[in-house]
Amino acid sequence: MALLHRAEIRPTKLELLSAWLPRRPWFEGDAAAGVERVAAYRFDDPAGEVGIETLLVRAGDGPVHQVPLTYRGVPLGGADAWLVGTCEHSVLGPRWVYDACGDPVYAAALAGAVLAGTGQAQEHFEVDGRREERPPSMAIAVDGAGLAGVPGIDALDEVDDGDPARIVAGSVELAVLRRVGDDPGLPGARLTGTWEGQPTPLPLAYVSPR
Repeated sequence: MALLHRAEIRPTKLELLSAWLPRRPWFEGDAAAGVERVAAYRFDDPAGEVGIETLLVRAGDGPVHQVPLTYRGVPLGGADAWLVGTCEHSVLGPRWVYDACGDPVYAAALAGAVLAGTGQAQEHFEVDGRREERPPSMAIAVDGAGLAGVPGIDALDEVDDGDPARIVAGSVELAVLRRVGDDPGLPGARLTGTWEGQPTPLPLAYVSPR
């Protein structure tokens, strides 16, 4: 479960992405148009320390880009190359926002969602001392994998920042599609998503054993 706060964030996530995303080699779109949100889904961090959210965004008439992010209360050591930016959260204080493809907590969550069917996190707001569920803006599903044990991931062996982003972690390899659209037909179990205006499932990521 993801417990969300009704808070002010400065700069906003989309403001951070509007500055960061056009500098990526896999970006397509009108950089001057800024970034707009299409949909999003979240995973749980079992330790409850790291926020894990994947945003689907678009710049102008460009394609839908998938940008997984992690939110941390302290910097992630050795991950400066993956830092999207920092922001101030009116409830949680300073937050370091990372491209999650460089964060082992995200790799573990994605592997769990695909290999063990843990799915996306339910989102709740706390209002006047009670929790209210927020309906998800998209649905995710898995093709090609049953319930299985998930290898522990506490470090990343290799990350290739392409499209798809390739993440090697222990005994698994993960591929995260940066531009969402046609199915590249990669090996492994597949994570797909649907959202308003996109009723046909589109591939989001793949996980395969090494």
